[in-house]
Amino acid sequence: MILSDRRLLQLCEEGLLTPWDPALINPASIDVRLGGHVLVEERFGDGFELTSLENSSQERPFLLRPGEFILAQTLEEFNVPDNIAIQFALKSSRAREGLQHMLAGFIDPGFHKSTLTLELKNVRSNFWVPIWPGMRIGQLIITELNEIPMRSYRETGRYNNCPLVRGSADQMDTTNKAASTLPGLWR
Repeated sequence: MILSDRRLLQLCEEGLLTPWDPALINPASIDVRLGGHVLVEERFGDGFELTSLENSSQERPFLLRPGEFILAQTLEEFNVPDNIAIQFALKSSRAREGLQHMLAGFIDPGFHKSTLTLELKNVRSNFWVPIWPGMRIGQLIITELNEIPMRSYRETGRYNNCPLVRGSADQMDTTNKAASTLPGLWR
């Protein structure tokens, strides 16, 4: 069952998201904001470069070029209880502006001490899309499980304890022979 505002407020008060603002609670979702760092593809390399958005604002945004793909992060850090699962959805206003989320937005029970990494792309052909820290980027649809899973993401997850935007764990895993044959992909 999708949780409503009263239960969402209670979960936030219990530490689901940090920081959080009651103004971000909707009737059946919680808005999340864009954080302060992105991973941008290197122009003349084969990897990503960590880029700070601290000097960007609504008045002076970071501009995504047409067709540009980045990894971004939420401002909010997650501490998901073992009885909760979350689905991230891009705000419709962001989609109407030409931003696309690559649909990897499921958050398992037990995801903790981490910001959510967002896979974003400017799908406009001719126009840049502005982004800045603190903008409402998406919303969380939260469900309560009928029982606690046998093993939560707290035990199995590879993206826990990640307060900063992060690339693919598969390609960062140096024990994975396929990943290690891709030189310089994740510096």
